[in-house]
This record gives sequence, C-alpha cells and structure tokens, in this order.
Amino acid sequence: MTSTDLKPQYDIVIAGGGLVGGSFALLLDRLTRDCDLQVLLLDAAPPPTDNSDQYADFDARSTALSWGSRLIYEQAGLWPALASDVTAIRDIHVSDRGHFGATRLHSSEMGVSALGYVAENRHLGRVLQQALRDDKRLTVCAPASVEHVQPQSDGAMLTIKGAGRDRVSTRLLVLADGGRSGLCRQLGITVQQKHYGQQALICNIAFANDHHGQAFERFTDTGPLAVLPLADHVTGRERQHRGALVWTLADDHDTGSDPQACSAERMMALPQAEFIEALQLRFGWRLGRITHAGARSLFPLSLGVAREQIRPGIVLLGNVAHTLHPVAGQGLNLALRDARALAELLVDAHRRNRNLGAMDVLQEFLDAQSGDQSQTIAFSDLTTRLFSNDQPALALGRNLGLLLMDLLPPAKGWFARQAMGMADRRSVISPATIRS
Repeated sequence: MTSTDLKPQYDIVIAGGGLVGGSFALLLDRLTRDCDLQVLLLDAAPPPTDNSDQYADFDARSTALSWGSRLIYEQAGLWPALASDVTAIRDIHVSDRGHFGATRLHSSEMGVSALGYVAENRHLGRVLQQALRDDKRLTVCAPASVEHVQPQSDGAMLTIKGAGRDRVSTRLLVLADGGRSGLCRQLGITVQQKHYGQQALICNIAFANDHHGQAFERFTDTGPLAVLPLADHVTGRERQHRGALVWTLADDHDTGSDPQACSAERMMALPQAEFIEALQLRFGWRLGRITHAGARSLFPLSLGVAREQIRPGIVLLGNVAHTLHPVAGQGLNLALRDARALAELLVDAHRRNRNLGAMDVLQEFLDAQSGDQSQTIAFSDLTTRLFSNDQPALALGRNLGLLLMDLLPPAKGWFARQAMGMADRRSVISPATIRS
C-alpha cells in the first residue's frame, strides 16, 4: 500500500526499496499474517510508471537468481509471477582457457529442474513493485528517504525527506540503501574494502547457436568471464540467441604500455567487430560465432564488508553490509538469505514481545548468518584471486582441481550447492519443485 500519510511510530522502518529492501518487506509481510507488525518501507525512487516495457530491448540488464533464491521467493509468494519470464540455468560449464581443466554441473545430477535462473531486472523490479503496491498491510512511501538518524534507548528517531510527516520513530531501522549508503557514513559505520584492480565489463551478446540453458564460467588470461543464458531477442523475423556477459578485465594502469593488453578501458573503446574478435578468442566456440554485442558498461570491482552490521536499533542488509565480485553471482543471493533469516527472527521476537532493536535479538541474526556470510565471501574472493592469476603453478593447481571436481561427486556436490545458494543447508529440495 503506497501512502504519504505516515504514523508517528513503526515497529520496523526499511530504508531502501530496491531488490533487497523490497524482498525483505514482502517476506516480513508473508510471515506476519497472524500478528500486527507495523512496517514502513521508504523508497528514494519515484513510483514506477505504467510503461513497464520501456527497457524490453536487446540490452536489458539481468540478475542471476540461485535455486535457493527461488525457494525464498516462493516463501514470499512471488515466484509464480517471476517464473513467467525467467531463463532457467540447467547446466554450468566451468573451464580454464588454454588448459585441460574443466567441470560440468547438471541440474539432473542435483535432482532439480534448474541450478538457477536469470531474470531481467525490469521484470524482477516490476513484480516486486506490483506486490508492494498490492499489499494492504505494508506502508510504502516513495519517493522518500531517511535524512537523519537519531539513536534512542528503544530504537531510533528518523527525519524523513519527501513524506507527509517529518519525523518517525521506530524500534528497528533496516538499512538496505546500497553500497554507497549515506546513512552509514552519517552513523560512522565504516567499510573494510579490498580493491581488485579490475573492472567488470557488462553487456549482452548474441550467438549463432542456442545456449539450451547453459551458463559458462571461463577463466582467461584477463580474469574470470561469465556468460549467463537469456531469453531470445526477437524483432520481426530475426531471432537472436542472447547471453549476459560479465567479463573481468584489469584496470588500464595495471597493464602498462602494452598496446595489445586486454584492459577494461581498451576493450570499451574497441569497435564492435574488434571487441567481438577479442571476446571470441577468450570465450571459444561452444555456442558458435558471436554475432552481436550490445551496449557495454564498466563497473569497478572490490570486496566491501561493513565493520558493523548491527547496532542497537539498526541492522544492515544487502550491499550496504557486503558487496561481492559479480562473476560468482553470489551478492543478491546472499542478501536474500540474510533477509529471510532476519525476517524469521524478527517475527519470532515480536510474537514473544521482545524488543526488535535489542542487541541480543540482532546478535542472534548475526550469529545465525555469520557462517553463510563468511563462506560465501571467501568463496567469491578465492575464486576471483585464484582464477585471475596466470602463474604456471597456480594454473596447474586449479586445473587439477577442476579435473578432480569432475571426477569426485562430493567435491562437485559442494561446488554445486555453493553455486545454487544452498550452502546454509536451509534449502530443502522437495519432489514438487523437482517436477516444476
């Protein structure tokens, strides 16, 4: 329910109405049907227009959802609407360019219909926003944001910008306003950051051959390269078999004066034909010729982890808590697992009349998720460092590892569970989901 007529007090205020904040709000609502929990979601972006297909083009940006995230969206009641327009990842092919190591993950071996899914951001956002608008219990205010936070003994007093009421008190403020959170800076919450000296080149590409639901993780001389399956793009009689590319490239200043170096800035500047030639050389011919490359974008890569995820009356969710390398596709999926764990804990605490912003309550959340967070962050960081290094000894070691993984079911199963967002063992595969 969208509103600017705010109450003076809420149990929970969520600052940030993006994928993480919106998903968390809907999870809370789904879990509190039998109790009265007052939740306010503040979204700095204006409400979406009805022209929802304005970005339905070749270059539409996308997000990888793990199998575990599918189960979370089922819990939130959102999966039926999402499932209508996602592309299933049925197999993952992992290889090292120029070396013998390779492994393949198959959904059938894991007893599921898909290892994960790729959703176009416009579709994912549209489903979330529609669910928030239709919800009669949540209060959504947009455009609006928290301008100032004043911690109090029983929560926080918030100064709101863009709403009908200037000040609102809450027992718990959930910060989900992204990796460049102004509220974190205001509160003095610092981030431990590790810069990789790399950038991710993002674009959609087209192949001569159909991907048939295959995703590719390819380790090259420039660093990891991922291609995720997307729905075909059809215009008139032309059909293009699309994939979403995330290509890790070194910063320009790290490649020296070598005119042939494959740096991020130089790849951005290449004409399309030359860019496709360089990409084809590193990706290979598993899907035939690369026939088209869409608009390219660059994103600096770093690992960022907040030094504090909880304070009395405050908790961090999503990129504001941890920002990961995108090639492993773990960032949003970890955030959704955090959101589910926090929502379930807060609902239980509310039913037992505990203070939602109390440190002992929030510490339970952090203790429950610390193992999953540490393992996922380490997996993402190790993958990035190990496969961005072309030293002969490391190259031999990782290729032996890929070969052994293909031969040893326990190792392959662990890797698959990590990729599927099931490392926390909360995700149970049921016969119903296997058949779907």
